[in-house]
Amino acid sequence: MKIFKLLLKNSLRHKLRTFLTILGIAIAVIAFNVLRTVVTAWSVGVEASSANRLITRQAISFIFTLPYAYRDKIAQVQGVEEVTFANWFQGVYIDKNQFFARLAVDPETLFRVYPEYLISEDELATFKKERNSCVIGIDIAKKYDLKIGDVMNIDGDIYPGNWDFVVKGIYHPRDKTTDATQMFFHWTYLDERIKQDMPGRDGEVGWYTIKISDPSKAAAVSEQIDKLFKNSMAETKTETERAFQQGFLQSTSSIITSMNVISFVIIGIIMLVLGNTMIMAARERTREYAVFKTLGFSARHLVGLIMGESLIISAIGGGLGLALTFPIIAAFAEFIPKGWFPIFEIETITIVFSVTAALMIGILASIFPIQKALRTKIVDGFRFVG
Repeated sequence: MKIFKLLLKNSLRHKLRTFLTILGIAIAVIAFNVLRTVVTAWSVGVEASSANRLITRQAISFIFTLPYAYRDKIAQVQGVEEVTFANWFQGVYIDKNQFFARLAVDPETLFRVYPEYLISEDELATFKKERNSCVIGIDIAKKYDLKIGDVMNIDGDIYPGNWDFVVKGIYHPRDKTTDATQMFFHWTYLDERIKQDMPGRDGEVGWYTIKISDPSKAAAVSEQIDKLFKNSMAETKTETERAFQQGFLQSTSSIITSMNVISFVIIGIIMLVLGNTMIMAARERTREYAVFKTLGFSARHLVGLIMGESLIISAIGGGLGLALTFPIIAAFAEFIPKGWFPIFEIETITIVFSVTAALMIGILASIFPIQKALRTKIVDGFRFVG
């Protein structure tokens, strides 16, 4: 207990310097945790992908559409259980800052292919009957205080015009990783409006989602589907839902890699900050260490004093940073559109990383001051003027 009091008094001998060091460590720990949370949240969608779902899109690019006529041909492929489709609608709801996925879908098959979207049978039946009806996620309903029967007015951009949708269903997520920030409405409603504005245009969809009976045969089924439309005007690329999600991540891989690298560079910055403090403290106490040696204190005692002080500072700074991380992450989760990240929470592995890093830095930052104290002779220590 007396040793701990001595360590604490040494740590607080220069209160301003110690405070600034602790503050610097805390800020660095917060920055590390936030960056690591963004990196881990980015890949949550990939981890949550279903093994028995395939995505068929236009081979050239996802932004190009596919003929509606492909649906029946895909359904006939051996191993395919169910086929649904969707079309990105976008549009503006309230203002351009309100972002969430707005999709034209097939109401008959959507919820069979995506069982993680939980909706009551009555609401689903009503949704199927009314062409201008829509289903929204519970997070959207809460955010905009929407309930069954409310009208959502959307100003079209990709598909110009005013679009009024009546909320007839609210789905809930089955899992934490399920996106509850989407809006679904009838594809036929969109198709009819398009044909009115552009007569003669064939029905088109954005992509097909295919439920297969055996996930181990995903590659074979994908190959069969793509062979059906080879050398056509709209060739396809079929892949697992996981591979499809990873394709989106690859377009931002450089950003993710940079954030990953920066998060670990921050660890080095913490070590430099604390190392500088400990070197200054050790220099100022050169004569004190000489006195300790004269009184019979062993090298083990000096190591304990210097390393203990370093660990106390790093532990306080790391603990403060970790404590502040949780409300900061929660605040970020409120402001970031939920459609970007299904889950934006600090993971256990990130906490382990930050705690381990704080302790390791406390040890590493004390190595040079310890060597200096042990190598300095008693006579040279008394002669030192700092």
